[in-house]
Amino acid sequence: MLLLAHRGASADAPENTLEAFAEAVRQGADGVELDAMLCGSGEVVVCHDERLERLARLPWEVRLTPWWKLQRADVGSPLGFAPARIPLLEEVLEALPPQFLVNIELKCERADDGGLAEQVARLVRRRGLAGRVVISSFNPLCLFRLAAAAPELRRGLLIDPDKSWALQAYGVSPLVSSHSVHPFHEACTPERVAAWRAAGMRVAAWTVDDPQRAHVLERMGVSYLITNRPGAVRQALHPAA
Repeated sequence: MLLLAHRGASADAPENTLEAFAEAVRQGADGVELDAMLCGSGEVVVCHDERLERLARLPWEVRLTPWWKLQRADVGSPLGFAPARIPLLEEVLEALPPQFLVNIELKCERADDGGLAEQVARLVRRRGLAGRVVISSFNPLCLFRLAAAAPELRRGLLIDPDKSWALQAYGVSPLVSSHSVHPFHEACTPERVAAWRAAGMRVAAWTVDDPQRAHVLERMGVSYLITNRPGAVRQALHPAA
């Protein structure tokens, strides 16, 4: 089971920043999970929230704010860390070690993603990263567009625990997932994980910081564990490692 640092090692550094991804490397993660969205000037930025009230105490909406302005936002101090800034996806991919797995979540709740899936596909292709990138989204339309733009890229549907499990897991996921399925960890059961694995799908469970739960999921056969604390979880799972 590979450990992916959720928005970087976000328990110990400001989420989705270069500092958090560097901390994930330091803690011995196998990769990272991050959020990608378009900003107002068209660049792909790494940020989870549509608006920056929580992250920067600013009323800015990311999709309407140009990159030059977003660079002024401090997304570290409001979370209790040193000042930090929102990075471009390209900056993050450049900074990560060559062996790292990268789970890119496409963040878009609208039917029209504004070209997000296609831009991410072009960036991954241009950098030759298809073999170590998995692209996920709660929005199946983003994954449909990704499949059309770059069918070779690995795709996985994120399953929303607030929506119909059966529709997502058995109706939508087989249509848009080529590599993995991404359920909330509490939705994982031995039977479900076994069925996905039998269908050739890897399972990426989110978000798990409890070592006991991590042990259970590893025994089930989960492929990727998404955690805010990769170092602590790895030490608990494999103390001698």
